[in-house]
Amino acid sequence: MPTMTLSIPPDLYRRMKKHPEIKWSEVARKAIAEYLSELENSRIEMSMEEFRKLLGDKLIRDIESVPDEAYEDYYKKARDLEWERTKGGSTTRTS
Repeated sequence: MPTMTLSIPPDLYRRMKKHPEIKWSEVARKAIAEYLSELENSRIEMSMEEFRKLLGDKLIRDIESVPDEAYEDYYKKARDLEWERTKGGSTTRTS
């Protein structure tokens, strides 16, 4: 089985050490599996045609003119913001 190393704050580590009966790797494994399941089940798929109707053709033309590097930068910023939003908290989404 592949292994993963993760860093946790010292305070969290001290609190975990108070419960040696708990297999923390199993807790982390379950949390990751639940988070992935939530991500995979919450995706909304639509065709490009449905997307065009939803946003309008002018906006699509504007989006298509954006360089790939800008998409990559936006994705990285969005990923970091999502990580900050969920770090240390619940993975439950609010609508």
